[in-house]
Amino acid sequence: MNFIIFDLEATCWRGRPPKGITEIIEIGAVKVDRSGDVVDTFSEFVKPMVNPHLSGFCKSLTNISQEEVDGAEYFDRVVSRFMEWGEVYDDEYLLCSWGHDDSLLLRNDCRLHKIEEHWVNEFVDLKKSYRNLKQLKHASGLKSTVKKEGFEFTGIHHRAISDAENLAKVFIKHLEDWDLFR
Repeated sequence: MNFIIFDLEATCWRGRPPKGITEIIEIGAVKVDRSGDVVDTFSEFVKPMVNPHLSGFCKSLTNISQEEVDGAEYFDRVVSRFMEWGEVYDDEYLLCSWGHDDSLLLRNDCRLHKIEEHWVNEFVDLKKSYRNLKQLKHASGLKSTVKKEGFEFTGIHHRAISDAENLAKVFIKHLEDWDLFR
């Protein structure tokens, strides 16, 4: 079993998105095996199709430049490589992210690009699992959780690969404690 600890960044604006569509612009992931060893990482930008120009707010929040997404490929190609990297065809994986929004984003972009989305069903919301594990009323944000767990937050917050790497630290620390199939 491989655990795919992932994070996504998406187009964003202050207020409603133009044309009502938010699209993934970065996929970052860490593959962790059942022993808690980091096996590999995945990091790619995605070129948005519906709203190709990033807002100033989005560039500021994510530190992703217009040039980075302009030089990327569209979601269908990037997600195909992500699925192959994650070995989602083997049915021995579990997608894990901090909150359920990332699974919704994956599903929405799969629909937008007419890609089968059943592979996203193997998903666990680690924020909810962490809240249950620690018996908290509310889970804090990822950055403060990483610090609370005794780790330094490394990289750039709101960058998919950095958030995935930091979440992987917490995931591995509690590997035997997670109730991942609830």
